[in-house]
Amino acid sequence: MADTKLGLEDFARRLEAALGGNLVTLLLFGSAARGTHTAGRSDINLLLIVKDATVASLHAATPLVAEWAKGGQPAPLIFAEEEWRSCSDVFPIEIEDMRDAHRVLAGRDPFEGLTTRRGDLRVELEHEIRGKVLRLRTEYAAAAADGHALGRLLVHSAGTFFVLFRACLRLGGGAPPSDHAALVRETAAAAGLQTAAFDWVLGALAGKPPAELKPYDPIAGQYVDQMEKLADYVDGLGA
Repeated sequence: MADTKLGLEDFARRLEAALGGNLVTLLLFGSAARGTHTAGRSDINLLLIVKDATVASLHAATPLVAEWAKGGQPAPLIFAEEEWRSCSDVFPIEIEDMRDAHRVLAGRDPFEGLTTRRGDLRVELEHEIRGKVLRLRTEYAAAAADGHALGRLLVHSAGTFFVLFRACLRLGGGAPPSDHAALVRETAAAAGLQTAAFDWVLGALAGKPPAELKPYDPIAGQYVDQMEKLADYVDGLGA
C-alpha cells in the first residue's frame, strides 16, 4: 500500500492548502484505517469536514476531488461542521465505526465531544440491516444462475455487512474486533448464526483462492440465509 499512502498524503497536503481556514478535518476511515485494506479491491475512504460546505466555498477543492476520483477512489464524504455535530442521532453506526478506526490526516479530531445513543444505534441498525438484506436477496435472484456473479456478490456485499456486524456487537456492549474472521465468530455467537456460511467469503477476502462458485451454489444460498437470520435477530433486539 506504499504508493497509495504516498498519494493519500499528497492529496491531504494539497487539499489542506486549497481549503485553508475552511478545512476542519480530513480523516481516513474504513479498511485502510482498520488494517484490513486489500490493494486493488478496497476503497480509500475519506471524511472531509469544512466550516462552510456551500457550493461556492467548495470550488477551491473540486479540481483536487475530481483528480482523486479519476484515480479510482471514491470522493470524500463532505460535511459542514455544524451538520456533522448534529448528525449523531441519524448516523450512529457510521460515526462509531469511524471512531473505532481512523487517522486524522489534516485538522482536528472530529469525535471529541461527539456522543451517540444506544437507542439511535438500534433504530438505524434495524433500518439498515433490513434494507441491505432486501437488496442482497434481489441481487442474489439476478445472479443465482451465474457462479462468477454469485462470487462477486458475496465479496462486494461483505464489507457492508461487516459494518453492521460491528454495530450489532456494539449494541450488545462489546468491542468489535478488526479481524474479519474474529468479527464473524463473535457476531455468529451473539446472533446464533452458522459461521461456516461465511468461510468462502472470508477466504476470498483473505486472498486465498476459494473454489469457484457454481450456478445456484448452496454456499451463496447459505450466506443469504444467515444475513436474513441476522435481520431477525436485530428485529428482536427492539422487542
